[in-house]
Amino acid sequence: MPAKNRFAEMHQEITAWRHHLHENPELMYEVHETAAFVVQRLKEFGITDITTGVGQTGVVAVIEGKTNSSGRAIGLRADMDALPIPESSGVGYASKTPGVMHACGHDGHTSILLGAAKYLAETRNFDGKAVLIFQPAEEGGAGGKAMCDDGMMDRWGIQEVYGLHNMPGLPVGEFAIRPGALMASSDEFNITVTGKGGHAAAPHDAIDTTLVASQIVVSLHSIVSRNVDPVKRVVLTVGTFETDSTASNVIAHTAKLQGTVRSLDPEYRTQAETWVRRVAESTAAAFGATAEVEWVPGYPVTINDENGTAHAVEAAQAVSAKVTAETPPIMPSEDFSYMLEQRPGAYIFLGNGDTQMCHHPAYVFDDEAIPLGCSWFAELVERRMPAA
Repeated sequence: MPAKNRFAEMHQEITAWRHHLHENPELMYEVHETAAFVVQRLKEFGITDITTGVGQTGVVAVIEGKTNSSGRAIGLRADMDALPIPESSGVGYASKTPGVMHACGHDGHTSILLGAAKYLAETRNFDGKAVLIFQPAEEGGAGGKAMCDDGMMDRWGIQEVYGLHNMPGLPVGEFAIRPGALMASSDEFNITVTGKGGHAAAPHDAIDTTLVASQIVVSLHSIVSRNVDPVKRVVLTVGTFETDSTASNVIAHTAKLQGTVRSLDPEYRTQAETWVRRVAESTAAAFGATAEVEWVPGYPVTINDENGTAHAVEAAQAVSAKVTAETPPIMPSEDFSYMLEQRPGAYIFLGNGDTQMCHHPAYVFDDEAIPLGCSWFAELVERRMPAA
């Protein structure tokens, strides 16, 4: 297929972009240099319809096909932000910013979409508009929501939206996807337990907050085993436990717990807050203590539209002989979910080979995956908006 051949020719150039971005990572919404790099490349491709500052620091660009009789517009999304992780990959183009690295491959995603943009701007072999979405703050900042809240879907008339993410452990050259829930929602909770501090030698004169908080931790883990349908997926984890005591002979007055709840079922996601509050507050009350629960909503479930998934699979099969169309869902979250709440489409995994998992300090994006990712984006545009 022509796109694949062109991306083989462009591979070295796109890889150089990726290495530049890797050397210069930026966090959350502070992706100013990354966005500027994206805009400069787009202008070099002859793209003139470019809007910056969407969702604070996002970039949206439009490539018009040879014709636009269909009136269709397909959105293609890549994330731009890095992570606050010191790099230990050992690559020659490692991060130049201490404590910050592209540990999730967003540099690869951005470069892939830039590569697809260059090809689409050269050929324009489609009838409609390709809307390129370069998003900030995927890593916890809900940049996808910010761009949607900025009216992105309506402003550019986006009718379908697609995105990809590299997948360590999946061989390079392969794709994996599923219709329905692909990635979990992610919400957080903070619990402050207040008892009565005292001397460790006189527990009867105190309310042992450490004991109460420990019972809450144990009880919280009964939520999944006793409230959730065993064939459904919900994960609850208490990640931190901290008291206001630093001495072995002191009974703490307060303790703080932090955790996360992830689900593939929107209904269970809604119920989880009620369950966590009930368990924490009731358990604390049983011991004469109190528990204050702060619920912090995070990303929704990433749900692939059935038709969008079929289109994504068709495009993937055009560039790879190995496409898994019913891959198991996973429990990490992704703010592309906000875009899929507003428009039909799909999110697909692109094989990254035998590498460290995402968010590991030694993670490395495999540049051999670049031509396939570029080709997939290009195929989606040309297949969903065939030239008139």
